[in-house]
Amino acid sequence: MTNIDWCVLLLTLGGIVGYGMWKGRASKQNIEGFLLADRQLPWYHVTLSVMATQASAITFLSAPGQAFTDGMRFVQFYFGLPLAMIVLSITFIPMFKKMKVFTAYEFLEGRFDLKTRVLTSLLFLLPRALSTGITISAPSIILSTILGWDLYWTNILTGALVTLYCMYGGSKTISYTQMQQMAVVMIGMFLAGYMVVHLLPEKIGFTDTLQIAGKMGKLNVIDWKFDLNNRYNVWSGLIGGFFLQLSYFGTDQSQVGRYLSGESVGESRIGLLMNGILKIPMQFLILLVGVLVFVFYQFNESPLFFNQTELNKVKHTNEYRQIAARNTQIFETKKAAVLDLQTALKQHNNGQISTAKDKVLEADKQAKVLREDTKSLIKKYHPEADTNDTNYIFLSFVTRYLPVGMVGLLIAVILLASMGSMASAFSSLTSCSIVDIYKRMIRPDEMKNITSMLPV
Repeated sequence: MTNIDWCVLLLTLGGIVGYGMWKGRASKQNIEGFLLADRQLPWYHVTLSVMATQASAITFLSAPGQAFTDGMRFVQFYFGLPLAMIVLSITFIPMFKKMKVFTAYEFLEGRFDLKTRVLTSLLFLLPRALSTGITISAPSIILSTILGWDLYWTNILTGALVTLYCMYGGSKTISYTQMQQMAVVMIGMFLAGYMVVHLLPEKIGFTDTLQIAGKMGKLNVIDWKFDLNNRYNVWSGLIGGFFLQLSYFGTDQSQVGRYLSGESVGESRIGLLMNGILKIPMQFLILLVGVLVFVFYQFNESPLFFNQTELNKVKHTNEYRQIAARNTQIFETKKAAVLDLQTALKQHNNGQISTAKDKVLEADKQAKVLREDTKSLIKKYHPEADTNDTNYIFLSFVTRYLPVGMVGLLIAVILLASMGSMASAFSSLTSCSIVDIYKRMIRPDEMKNITSMLPV
């Protein structure tokens, strides 16, 4: 990274965190203000906060890589989300708002007993604490591998920064920070997509890019076939996605706490429903960026393995040199075939389109075999190596091809996404620890009498 990239990164992070802390500076006077922003946030805060909670750094690292390797069919996973948001808006939100609960698990004490509430809260606390560790460490591992950052200091500094503003302003600061984070994240991803198309050969436009991607099977957005062996189709998204999102947004305190901070039932409902509407286009955009990167590498030779740290361990071997030489030959053949395909598409010549498409797909198949050979070679010399490089595809492209300044912005996007989901996790862990455990079990005399408001 250049000095300009560092400046962009630090100014983006510092500006967003500073703004959030300033806006939330007066919200820590009582427990309701600290944990739920005094229940006064408008619907757009709820929407962006909910989206930021769900969209971790891995979303913006893994999803483009998944589209690169598997196409856009993953977007179908979210087709059940709007339906789940409708059900929650009708059922859970009015109930939680009427009871004025702090956590999703307070309801269980009135419906069953204290032991059920505490057990459920603990069942949330332990896995969420562990998963938060993954939220912190996963992007740090990738950033340290690509950029050479120290892994431990990256974890410590990221975690400390989020802890600082969470402690300073509580839920209100988290919400304002997440609102700015989501704005920067979406701007960054849009600019990344624009730059990919800009870096393509002069005669290749956005429409040409989509046509080439479609012919190579990457625009597989909709699959109506009902197949139990297919992870991503319309039916798995509508059925499996519906129940998964219903349980996540209805019972996971990291999300429940976000919409409990809404000013009213209506504001919380609109916020949750807008999340259901906007999440699919957002995921579509992220996957589309991955598809654009895939097309970019049809005109620029891609690495045989995107985790350069692991690849460098075998670059000195004769086996790798042979694979790399063969890969270059196949790339040149495929590039020529892709150009022929693009010409045929412009001329609407179906015969040439079919011929060129077959050549492209055959060359792509051979290139995939060489990638697998490279993974086997890495495993041969380093059995402990991780040969899944999907999470490294997008960041590798960013650091190699994007101009100065853009690299810093995209790194900031990844860190901001990590911080957004991390902040909600910290807030939910705090809420359950204080309300469900400490104030209910250790200091029950300080607990407000809320059980009378709970249905039996």
